[in-house]
Amino acid sequence: MFEMTLIAMGKLKEKFYLSAAAEYEKRMKGYCQFRLIELPEVRLPDEPSPAEISAALEKEADTIIAKIPKGAWFCVLTPEGKMLSSEDLADKIKSAKVSGKSSVCFLIGSSFGMANRLKQMADFRLSMSPMTFPHHLARVMVLEQLYRAESIQAGSKYHK
Repeated sequence: MFEMTLIAMGKLKEKFYLSAAAEYEKRMKGYCQFRLIELPEVRLPDEPSPAEISAALEKEADTIIAKIPKGAWFCVLTPEGKMLSSEDLADKIKSAKVSGKSSVCFLIGSSFGMANRLKQMADFRLSMSPMTFPHHLARVMVLEQLYRAESIQAGSKYHK
């Protein structure tokens, strides 16, 4: 079965986000072997300097890289990425599948973003919107879109 991994920095705490995320994770398992990896953000002072932020992002990058499945098609979510429709995202995932990849991996960085080297090593950079969303809501939105992409590929009635 095809594997899909979502790496997310930070933990969900609010019950409504946890509930929504759990529902989409459960639904995903009907289409693929889905795995969510939550990694801790590096702690920073209340008003970190640019150098402190950069150092934290580099440290997080080391942890993230160790968790990316070997040979996976790798996609980072970043504001400077390309916006896609749900159908286009489904096509990207399908292309990864038919290209011989056995897995895809998506990354949601920390509240300060992610190290540039992660963006450079990505097979694709995806933007959800030019708008800013709460970090935890973004995770639920990504989970929903990944589920939607799988349901589109399967021809289900979820996507209208």
